[in-house]
Amino acid sequence: MRVILQRVIRASVSIDQKEVGKISNGLVLLVGFKEEDNQKEIEYLVHKIANARIFADKADKMNLNIKQTNGAILSISQFTLYAATRKGNRPSFTAAQDPAKASENYTLFNKALRAEGLMVAEGVFGADMQVELVNDGPVTIIYDTENNY
Repeated sequence: MRVILQRVIRASVSIDQKEVGKISNGLVLLVGFKEEDNQKEIEYLVHKIANARIFADKADKMNLNIKQTNGAILSISQFTLYAATRKGNRPSFTAAQDPAKASENYTLFNKALRAEGLMVAEGVFGADMQVELVNDGPVTIIYDTENNY
């Protein structure tokens, strides 16, 4: 499982020029699943993200997590995080999880974030979306469960 986390001042996601999700201060998460991913990977990354100390305290040190700042999350499914680009010029997405299973895991991931007490806005799984965001910092972190166990 891969998640690209970006700390933002604001962010929104639209489909066909209709806004379907919007947050103020918080995190944008670009979320992708590989074929073997399951509840174990979801629980691991939800814990890491919910507790990541990447927001400034009063001393301007990154000591606070999203829960401590009352921030929100904009979660966007993105199978292209598993693009293979080694051969040729056209990316291959065969490492990405089957869409039906990935959709189920994406729902479970967002539900687990909410269970942590987080406000979560979402894009629509499998849709062609337009994402707008204003990075804060910028702070961008790549989580990959393949490298973390």
